[in-house]
Formats: sequence, structure tokens, C-alpha cells
Amino acid sequence: MLKKIACTGIGAAMLAGLVFGTDAYSYIATTASRVGENVKNNVPVEFELDRARKMIQDLTPEIRRNMHLIAKEEVEVEKLQTRVADLQGKLTSSKADIVRLKNDLDTGSTYFTYAGHEYSRNAVQTDLAGRFERFKTQDATRVKLESILRAREQGLEAARAKLDGMLTARRQLEVDVENLEARQKMVEVAQTSSKFAFDDSHLSKTKRLIDDIRTRIDVAERMVDVDGELSGEIPLDESVVTDISNEVASYFGLEVEEDSDEAIVEIDTNAAEKLTGRIDLSHHLN
Repeated sequence: MLKKIACTGIGAAMLAGLVFGTDAYSYIATTASRVGENVKNNVPVEFELDRARKMIQDLTPEIRRNMHLIAKEEVEVEKLQTRVADLQGKLTSSKADIVRLKNDLDTGSTYFTYAGHEYSRNAVQTDLAGRFERFKTQDATRVKLESILRAREQGLEAARAKLDGMLTARRQLEVDVENLEARQKMVEVAQTSSKFAFDDSHLSKTKRLIDDIRTRIDVAERMVDVDGELSGEIPLDESVVTDISNEVASYFGLEVEEDSDEAIVEIDTNAAEKLTGRIDLSHHLN
């Protein structure tokens, strides 16, 4: 199987080399990059959030290891501090003894008594020389231990600061993931709302029915008014004959002729006489 895959890969590489020549690597790299981007973009956001939470959880073992190292270093630093403090106490006592012996020798005495025992001047000088050499060695050791202690204390403080930074960063990452998850929920709600379609067919039908009813009532009201006008009621006032010429003149602001009414009456009289003559003629013909 592996041999078949290898042969297929070699064949594809040779074919790409024949087609694209020296640019084959560039084409292959670009294609691989685009494929990777497309695959990454198609990964659901929820999956990426779960992946982020898993990575945050994976920080816990590393943090615990660092906490264990810090605790161990704290114990070592405390032991070193105790050692330096004990050595400092011994040096203080040794210094007092050395100063005492030196002051006794400065008196010029030949014999000295310490704790009920008598010692010669040479014995005291030899003891003082030995004490002084040991003191210088222990004091040099103290200097080195104090230097080591300061370095380890500084390293311990740096480790504590780093641990605090990791804890703070982890808490911030947890908050960021929660924030992103809340934003993703809001996006999902917005997408669901925009895609949700209400079935308003019944509502539309009801609106159309109400509109039809309103139209029918409007038509009925108008028909009632028309029926009232056509009911044949007795006119109580005489019809007024108006002169069109006077209306035109009044509308356009022209002069009105005084004999217009007489002309109308005359025209109406002539028309009546002609109508009467026609009626008489018709009667004689019959």
C-alpha cells in the first residue's frame, strides 16, 4: 500500500514537472496552501472553540509542573537561607573568640588561662592562627553561599512571576473563549431569525377580506345617496334660468349686456310660437 502511494506521488510529481517545468514546485506549493486554507475555513466555529478549550485545558499539566518546580525551589532556597544564617552565627562567634585571643596576646603575657587551663604564649598564637584561617575560609564560603542564595531567590521570583503570568493568561484565554462563544451564539440567533419565514397567508387573506367588506360598505353607502336623489321628490323651488353669456362674462371679468335677459325671453317666446304653430299645423293635417 505504501509502495503504491509512493509510486503515485512520484508519478504526480514527474507529471507536474513535465507540465509546468521549473515552476512546478511553485504551483504545487500554492495549490497545497489553497487546499489547506479551504479546509481550515470549512471547519465549523463550534469545533474550533472546542479545540481552543481543549488547548486551554492542556495548559494545566504544564502549570502544575511549574508549580511543582517552584515549590521544590522554595524548599531549597529555605534550606540555603538556613545554612547561610547558621554560618553567619558561627562566624560571629568565631570572630569574637579571635578578637579575644588577639587582645590577650597584645597584653604581652607569657601564660594565659582559659577554662581553668593554662596555655603558653606560643600555644595561644598557634590556636589564634588556626582559628583565623578557618574563619577566613568560612567567611569566603558565606560570601559564595549568599551569592548563590541571591541568584536562586531572583530565579524563584522570576519563576513565580512567570507562573502568575501563565495563570493570568489562562484565565484571559478562558474569558476570551467564553466571549467568542457568546458572540457565536448571537450570530447563530441572527442567522436563524433572518432565515425564519412566517406563514402569513392566513393573515393576508384576512386583510383582503376586511378590505372587501370595507369596499362593499362604501359602495352601499354611495348607492343609498344615489337612490335618495332618484326618489322623485316634489321640487319646492322654481328652476332658475341662467344666461351662459353672463356666466362667461362674470368668470372672465367681462362687461355684461343689460338686454341679455330680454334676449333670452324673446328667444324663448319665439320658440314657443314656433312650437305652437307646429302643433296647430299637425292638428289640421290630421
